[in-house]
Amino acid sequence: FIANVDSMIINPLIGLLFALAVVYFLYGVFEFLMNQENEEKKTTGKQHMLWGIIGITIMMGVFMIMNILLTTLGINYIHPETGQVDKLSQ
Repeated sequence: FIANVDSMIINPLIGLLFALAVVYFLYGVFEFLMNQENEEKKTTGKQHMLWGIIGITIMMGVFMIMNILLTTLGINYIHPETGQVDKLSQ
């Protein structure tokens, strides 16, 4: 059940959040470029770009830390990119 929740709900949700962070960043770029004469809107665009980059960085950082931990501890039955957990052979 847990593996299904991970692969069917959590992994797509993470992908959606990553896509939203990229869209938020691109919206900030668009807002910054389209409002060169308005300093207030340029500042808002900069803030959107900054928060988009922060969101992307946090998500990538967590993924990298998780992979480093799994590799360091020699755990090869968990596949975070697909959400699959292989059964332990006993």
